[in-house]
Amino acid sequence: MRSIDLLACKFTQAFYEGNWSGELKPPVSGISIAEAYAVQDRVAEMRAQRGEEVIGYKVGCTSEAIRSQFGLSEPISGRLFSPHVHKEGTEINRNDYVNCAIEPEMVLTMGVDLYGTGLLRDQLIDAIECVSAGIEIHNFHFWFAPPTSQELICSGGIHAGLIVGKTKVSPKQLPFKHELFSVRKNGELITQAPASQIIGGPIDSLRWLVDSLTSRGSRLKKGYLVIPGSPVELTCIDQGTELSVEIEGVGVVISHFKDKVI
Repeated sequence: MRSIDLLACKFTQAFYEGNWSGELKPPVSGISIAEAYAVQDRVAEMRAQRGEEVIGYKVGCTSEAIRSQFGLSEPISGRLFSPHVHKEGTEINRNDYVNCAIEPEMVLTMGVDLYGTGLLRDQLIDAIECVSAGIEIHNFHFWFAPPTSQELICSGGIHAGLIVGKTKVSPKQLPFKHELFSVRKNGELITQAPASQIIGGPIDSLRWLVDSLTSRGSRLKKGYLVIPGSPVELTCIDQGTELSVEIEGVGVVISHFKDKVI
């Protein structure tokens, strides 16, 4: 079995089984960033064989501090899959995830296909159909300590799910720069920061994503969801948490995380 296929099998198995045991530990430290994305591509193919469908992309490591931690010169991208995108109001079982953690996200719904490099800000905004508040869910677990950039990319940015708020607003009414992101657990403010801390803003992040996909021969498709990154750190989710994410000018999304034994 080719090394790319072997690594992809390990990451796919870990995702479905929630198993990051030592015996599954993939030898990723010696591969390049390009090879890590090849592993991620192969994982996507394996998940498609199980009936899942790519419905968008995420951008991760959008802050300079996080990129420095992973030794990255630019952000990373990963895919969003159905059926792991949920509507607001869906009760989330915390036990479905490994060390469940979340980030607040703007959810951009694309109104047209996007392809090319160096697209202008107005071109990017015109391509967005609507914007919602969202909660990205992570399996906040790594095989390696400290985590490596290769592992992060192979895993699709440790993405495990997304909750999309009901409210939809026009991109034309947003500056995509100063909107304040706030996260509350059981009503208590945990963290907040402005959108400008997402590599200059969500539109800059979207441009990076389109450039990156274009360079790899891919594109954003009409109807895809894009989460361009969070300006705040991950928040770990405890048992019985009511989580609220508010994005100024966009809206609020609330979700309940329960512990259910299956």
